[in-house]
Amino acid sequence: VQLQASGGGLAQAGGSLRLSCAASGITFRFYYMGWYRQAPGKQRALVATISPSGSTNYADSVKGRFTISRDNTKKTVSLQVNSLKPEDTAVYYCNAELEGRTLWGQGTLVTVSS
Repeated sequence: VQLQASGGGLAQAGGSLRLSCAASGITFRFYYMGWYRQAPGKQRALVATISPSGSTNYADSVKGRFTISRDNTKKTVSLQVNSLKPEDTAVYYCNAELEGRTLWGQGTLVTVSS
């Protein structure tokens, strides 16, 4: 079982990145998928989630700027991050949940310069 996140990097304020998470070892289409982030000195926090049917939920701080999507055929979940702000700097983690089982990826670092 593995969640492999990628796509992080350095971006300027106002820029964009696309984060991706590839899942293996799970029946992906049944899982609720999500992205969380942990900024330096802060607790891990929800960014966005997407249900098996495609319903989405976003933290207020990213609404209108971030878009979560999933591809059940490829077993991937993506996060398009636009209009980046310095306060978006964090390690972003992919998450999978189903019936009380929670899986985490290794995280990918996003750094936004002002």
